[in-house]
Amino acid sequence: MLVGSVLAVFVLFFVLPVLWLLLAATKTDQQLVNDNPLSFGSWGTLADNWHALSGFQDGAILLWLGNSALYAAISLAITLCVSVPAGYALAMTEFRGRKTLLVATLVVMLMPSATLVVPLFLEVNAAHLIGTMWSIILPYSFYPFGVYLTYIYFSTAVPKDLLAAARIDGCSEFGVFRHIALPLATPVIALVGFFSFVANWTNYFLPYVMLPESDQMPIQVGVGTLLSSVPQFNPTVGSLAIERPQLALATLVAITPVLVVFLFAQRFLVSGMLAGATKE
Repeated sequence: MLVGSVLAVFVLFFVLPVLWLLLAATKTDQQLVNDNPLSFGSWGTLADNWHALSGFQDGAILLWLGNSALYAAISLAITLCVSVPAGYALAMTEFRGRKTLLVATLVVMLMPSATLVVPLFLEVNAAHLIGTMWSIILPYSFYPFGVYLTYIYFSTAVPKDLLAAARIDGCSEFGVFRHIALPLATPVIALVGFFSFVANWTNYFLPYVMLPESDQMPIQVGVGTLLSSVPQFNPTVGSLAIERPQLALATLVAITPVLVVFLFAQRFLVSGMLAGATKE
């Protein structure tokens, strides 16, 4: 009884805000304030809210979505090309400085991302990349959690005897990685890819600092711009105002790609999270 009650409280705590957000996008601003919080507006109002939102700054939200997709996709590709081989090398080889690299990776992984924004800004500024897409893509591509996760996977879930047998048969180290270890690592690659994509897509502070122009913004920074364009939050907004239901719709649009990726990758994510649960 107690367990069921606790679970019900958690369900209400997490589900009700999402349900309210979904319903808010179907209402007018007056309905949002005066009607039942969990009442449905209308499909016509939802369409009107979308037209108003997509018309903000000549379709800026579509541009922001495209920017987010570009930044996240390129960063994800670089992350996988770097993190997986790095994790394999740390797990399967012994070299001087290996433990130092592991400790450094773990320390950076545990640090809040906001603490790294200022040093990253100084580094990117020294490379004269501020205001370019590379000022976002390159810091996004450094993903220590992915390195450590693949290191744990290769250390615990991949049979070393299998890799040794491939080497005895004449397979090079790269061939062992390419033809043996990499196919076995599909679940953890999906897990790293998902977490990397989510971290890149939802990052706000870094692109806010690095990108000065509106047409370069990703969707998360764009939603912040929309928030400052709501009269109830910024009375000086003037003729560029949008209403709160349109802001709710923009929030739903911003989180939809993450939900879609999660649904398609769910099977790999479950197997990836269970990777390493059994011993060799």
